[in-house]
Amino acid sequence: MVGRDPEGRVLPFARSAPDTRVGHPPTGKVVRSARLAAVPVAYAGRRIAGFGKKAIGRAPEDVDRDIRARTAEHLFQVLGELKGCVAKLGQLLGLLELGLAPDLAEPFRQAMARLHDSAPAMLPAAVHTELAAQLGPDWRSLFLEFDDRASAAASVGQVHRARWHDGTPVAVKVMYPGARRAVLADLQALRRATPLFTALLPGADTRPVIEALCEEINAELDYAREAANQRVFAAAFADDPDVVLSRVIAQRGDVLVTEWLDGVPLSRLIVRGEAAELDRLGVLILRFLFSAPARAGLVYGDPHPGNFLRMPDGRLGVVDFGACTPWPAAFLDVAGDVGAAVIADSPADLEVAIRRHGFVAPGRELDIATVAARLQPVRDALLSPTYPLSADWLRKQVRLATDLRLSNVLRQLTMPPGHTPILRSFLGGVAVLCQLQTEVPLRAECTRWYPDTAAAAGL
Repeated sequence: MVGRDPEGRVLPFARSAPDTRVGHPPTGKVVRSARLAAVPVAYAGRRIAGFGKKAIGRAPEDVDRDIRARTAEHLFQVLGELKGCVAKLGQLLGLLELGLAPDLAEPFRQAMARLHDSAPAMLPAAVHTELAAQLGPDWRSLFLEFDDRASAAASVGQVHRARWHDGTPVAVKVMYPGARRAVLADLQALRRATPLFTALLPGADTRPVIEALCEEINAELDYAREAANQRVFAAAFADDPDVVLSRVIAQRGDVLVTEWLDGVPLSRLIVRGEAAELDRLGVLILRFLFSAPARAGLVYGDPHPGNFLRMPDGRLGVVDFGACTPWPAAFLDVAGDVGAAVIADSPADLEVAIRRHGFVAPGRELDIATVAARLQPVRDALLSPTYPLSADWLRKQVRLATDLRLSNVLRQLTMPPGHTPILRSFLGGVAVLCQLQTEVPLRAECTRWYPDTAAAAGL
């Protein structure tokens, strides 16, 4: 079924239901909200059924494990259908599934595989209509060649391979018609579903994180902003011998044209790559993420294996700059204060620094000894030439963070909203580096890019 949006443009899917021929997400507010709303309702039903199972003698841990597994499966099925900002949140959770215990991670892994493998694709006629609307009726004259088949999919659009009129190989990113309307509907529905994510990640204060993520996803709908981010990054890394970023060729409305990077995605290399090569690429990713604020003044907010490439000459290729945000320079003061206390192994100084920078609500109790113990890996990584990251290491950290007990120290902490983009970049980056089994030279990168902060911390 082909509908039209309020501006009269062709939609390659019906408003009331997805077109099963092309797998497009529904954009109607009622339909999308209903599908998201069904997830916490189903979760509540499983909890009620679980009480009965426990009452008849079934082991509580087995019941809880089954509830989480079924909820994860249902959640990612919905994320896969809806795309938009909820799919982007699903990408983040998909990275963190690496840290879950194997029996809990499998439903996440299977559902995320379907989410990536079943990306929707606009029919060629719909793509042509959108290109004509954004680039003009003579859009074909801009290209020597244009491949109607999508080469990649994003949460709110898809990418086509083409050749620009001067012969340059390019990637043409086209937003799904109706994506903005869909995301706005998601923002409201996802806020209402926040308790569900709290249930999946007990102990974490998910509301401000989800709120900030939704704001970032909404900003990612602005391709002019993404093009500006990419130009800044490309200029900052123009002379880097190890990292390559594509130039922006053109941007008009909901179409972004950039140089094509002909590399192998890390998502493929992780499965079959050699350990030494993966470790080398991991170090380059660490350097890119760490140096970006110092060199470009921006935080790269979307680190996941699909956005990093191994180029034919061995360099690291980086794509997708929609999630970049300005670097909050005040964060260096936070890093210096907290880092100094961590390096000195002084719980008393650590509590002062944490409270000063708003990571604990005024007057709230804090088990600072446990906080210091949780930060011990950071201290070890900063004091050692290299520190090994792995799936087992991440699994341990996630298990500590998601401990169901009320004594979990994360329940005492909070996250200042301004630091949420850094948290997103950090979580995604750590997950990628753990998948690559990277020996991270954290101390060397800190002292190289932020020497004053490193000195203040005592490195």
